[in-house]
This record gives sequence, structure tokens and C-alpha cells, in this order.
Amino acid sequence: MTDPIASLRASHERLRSVVEPLTAEQIRQPAYPSEWSIAQVLSHLGSGAEIGALLVQAGMSGSEPPSRDTYPAIWDRWNAKSPDEMVADGLASDARLVALIESLRDDRYADIVIQFFMGPVDRYTYAAFRLGEHAVHTWDVVVAVQPGATVSPDAVEIILPGVARLVGFTAKPNGRTARIHVTTSDPALEYALTIGDPSSMVAWDGGESTGSLQIPAEAFLRLIYGRLDPANTPEGIKAEDVSLDDLRSVFPGF
Repeated sequence: MTDPIASLRASHERLRSVVEPLTAEQIRQPAYPSEWSIAQVLSHLGSGAEIGALLVQAGMSGSEPPSRDTYPAIWDRWNAKSPDEMVADGLASDARLVALIESLRDDRYADIVIQFFMGPVDRYTYAAFRLGEHAVHTWDVVVAVQPGATVSPDAVEIILPGVARLVGFTAKPNGRTARIHVTTSDPALEYALTIGDPSSMVAWDGGESTGSLQIPAEAFLRLIYGRLDPANTPEGIKAEDVSLDDLRSVFPGF
């Protein structure tokens, strides 16, 4: 599997290379989630990086991480920035977190425990979680200025197995029930995607299904993240006894 720390660095560099040449007008234009401008996506990544750095530093020192009660003040400070500040400060904050995570390669941190909101994790798992947020939000920015863009393939390979942790929280079945046999390409994987109460995603273990979906892994990742609208859906997806529109409504995004 691709190194999540190296992939996180590559994702940062992709974001930086796309954002830095943008004009003041462009950064004020909508990103993929139309309720956010490109600048606001950078603000979101920047505030998240600031909080992430506090969690990593606590793990490095063996101290207690800041409580979630401290987060709103950080978000408020970032929300008060001008669009130009959001972009410049967002890139800088993100760069600091990436460098901090890269420093965790040192053998001194082989056993580091980082208190993430989903529970305690090691250095590489934390990097993979940050990558999951970073690569998708980078796509939110890139696709707004480069139509047809995709999530980076190395990031997809790392993120997709961890998406199973999100399905139960993000799926909105609204009374629907299904067990879908999902087959992905690039990489080739098989999953059982269960829609219902609860919804879940596990490695395919055979058994009955109510439908099947053959889809590129990158597109499946964006489906789960609520980013597979018709305009950004690649050709060649095969769905039997299940509707892509129904799946889009089950995964509205977050």
C-alpha cells in the first residue's frame, strides 16, 4: 500500500500548485460544495490542520490533547479571516501539519498514540485519516477550476478501505434497504454495501445481494463522500437492480 505520509505530502503539493496561481476573483468562486467558496475550503483545511497539529504535538509529548470545547474558538477565528487570508493561511497551516506528520517517521515515535476523534491511532493511521479529508477537499477545489479532475489514485488506494468506518455515519437510507455487491477497479476490490439501519460496508464474503455495482474505485469513493453527481460521473459504471440516483440520495455528502 502507498505510504499515507508520502501521499499526504503529494496531496498538499497538488493543492498548493492549483491554488497559488488563482486570482482574487477565482478564490471567491464556489468550490465543488457550492455553499463554500474555494477560500472557505482552504479555511476548513487550515483550521483542521491547526487542530490536528495540537493533537499530534500532544501525542509526541505524551500530554493530554486539547478538549473539543476549544475547537469553536479556532473555527471562529478562521471564519473571520478575509478570503485572501483564508487561502494564504490555510496553505501555511496545512504545510506545517504535513511537516509535523513527516517528522513522525523518526523511530522515537514508532509507538506514538494520537487521540483522534474516532479513537486513539498510530502515526500512519492518523496520516491516512487526514489524507481522507485532505484529498477529497483538494478535489473540491481542483474540479472547480479543472473540470473532469479526479481524486489522486494513490490517495484512493489508501482512503477507500477506511471508508467503511464512515458509511454507518454518512448514509441516509430514508427507509431504503439493500445489500449491494460492489466491484471496483483501480484497485480491484469487492465490498458488500448494506443500506439500512444500520448501513455498513465490509469486504465481500459472498451470499445474496439485492443488486450489483461495477465502478472505478475513485468514483465509488466520491459516491460515498456525496460527490458523484451526473456531471462528475465517469462512463462505464454498471448498476443492476440498484439505481445510481438512489445511491446518490443515500450518500448526500458531508
